[in-house]
Amino acid sequence: MPAKLLATALAATLLAVLCAASALAYPAPAVLTGDELTHDPSLLVRPGATPYTVFSTNDLVHTSSDLSAFTLTPNALATTPSWWLTYNATGHSWAPDVSFHNGRYWMYYAVSTFGSQKSAIGLATSTTGDPGSFVDQGVVFSSAPGRSYNAIDPALLVDASGRWWLTFGSYWQGLYQLELNPATGKPRQASPKLFHLAQRPISGDPIEGAYVMRHGSYYYLFASFDYCCRKLDSTYNIRVGRSTSPNGPFTDASGHSMLKGGGTLILAAHDRVVGPGGQSVVHDDARGQDLLVYHFYDGLNAGQPRLGINPLTWTAAGWPVVS
Repeated sequence: MPAKLLATALAATLLAVLCAASALAYPAPAVLTGDELTHDPSLLVRPGATPYTVFSTNDLVHTSSDLSAFTLTPNALATTPSWWLTYNATGHSWAPDVSFHNGRYWMYYAVSTFGSQKSAIGLATSTTGDPGSFVDQGVVFSSAPGRSYNAIDPALLVDASGRWWLTFGSYWQGLYQLELNPATGKPRQASPKLFHLAQRPISGDPIEGAYVMRHGSYYYLFASFDYCCRKLDSTYNIRVGRSTSPNGPFTDASGHSMLKGGGTLILAAHDRVVGPGGQSVVHDDARGQDLLVYHFYDGLNAGQPRLGINPLTWTAAGWPVVS
């Protein structure tokens, strides 16, 4: 075989091997139908005929009866709060986090513009969780240029003792956390103490999309590393560390601190899935399993943002595995 043809054949074989290895390394997300265009999804599981509701960036809400076919519905809030326009001109919110506690549904969200520290986290609540039923409760926490943090990508954690914590952050010095008052859903103190949870050591290496959950005797910090929102050029990937305290310090499976760039990789680009991230974890009682919920950019459809759902299992050593 001529040298040029041999090189071409070897390259093709290597590409096939790499693709096969990628397919083996990460399982495909669940096959979904209907309207599944989402970004930074939060999955709410509740009783009823349509038990699954996905809230996502730009105030999109999708519902499903079977966690397979999704339908676009009205926004969570019936009207756009006027104060949102202080932080952006679009009147849209980002990265909601919705959960049920104390007889109410709590939705934390962010309003900002891309790359800005002029950002705020807001709160809306509902007694039913239905689209259009959430009532805005105003600003929870904000940031401004010059701060070490950016007040976006909020996520609520209720720890084993019943204390409430809000995790947030993007770029700059990474991920932070503050304590909330469970009665109001807002900071317990006027000037809350901030806990620093994670940071990339090299300036410009992004980390965002924090989500903290409890499993067994540990608290797990999931985060999105690298670059979002570039369609097929996105490099988002999902990493995790754990701690015995909801406030850290968080370390990865190799013992590296997440304040020094640590984080065990659990999901990255593979097959049609480009830049998976913006993740959260929810337990589905009906299925008896934890679900990793995220977005990715569709390599077979010009990088359109899609909803990704995979079961999340746990090793004997207590580390999450995407299934």
